[in-house]
Amino acid sequence: MFRVCESMNSDTDSRQPFRVTVITLFPEYVEQAVSHSILGRALAAGLISVHVINPRDYATNRHKTVDDYPFGGGAGMVMKPEPLVAAIEASCESKGTSPVIFMSPAGEPLTQVIAAELSNLTGITLVCGHYEGIDERVREHWIDREISIGDYVLTGGEPAALVVIDAVCRLVPGVLGNDASPEDESFSDGTLEYPHFTRPSDFRGFKVPDILMSGHHAKIEDWRRTMALVRTRSRRPDLWERLQPLSKEDRKRIDTYDRLGESK
Repeated sequence: MFRVCESMNSDTDSRQPFRVTVITLFPEYVEQAVSHSILGRALAAGLISVHVINPRDYATNRHKTVDDYPFGGGAGMVMKPEPLVAAIEASCESKGTSPVIFMSPAGEPLTQVIAAELSNLTGITLVCGHYEGIDERVREHWIDREISIGDYVLTGGEPAALVVIDAVCRLVPGVLGNDASPEDESFSDGTLEYPHFTRPSDFRGFKVPDILMSGHHAKIEDWRRTMALVRTRSRRPDLWERLQPLSKEDRKRIDTYDRLGESK
């Protein structure tokens, strides 16, 4: 097992790090990815910990076999139950209780709501399949939940697991530095995020909306909410439908935007 971060730094607080365990045939894939940027800093600060378990370490024959031909025939190979279950059970022994999640295109689509739900736990275990998938008996009896990151097929579950790790761990308190940040992002309130601008105020003739440089915070917040609504209506009709009926304030914002044609 690869332990990226043993425990929290003693000079922060007594809170235990959010524990992520990844069961994968390619430990280095995960180890390298989580060591950079915001996740890397969170690991160094002891806010999260990442542990990797390789099912191949639990294979019992001298070739360390983790896959076999499917019963009934067909293309590809299937991950064997013995080493995979042994890896899952080793994870459970070391981490206590937290859900075992299989990364699968047949799982429930990952959403911001699910990411927030998982971030409130003490940790998660992510199982990465490979080849044609895993033995169905493992799925039925050792998996608590299945999550998909989209309607497409990957060569393995590792990229999907990394997406889940990023989406969940960034919501762990302290990881982003400013705990208010996640509350102001796309999907946090059912809308897409409003547009962002930075210096220079005029770039090749394209100017920042005057309202953002006005210093009038109430008007800026109103503009941002309006733009979030407009962007959601334009780009994600499915999300827009879920927002209905709009509050009285949001309906007024949209009506005013449609009437005056404010800058997008």
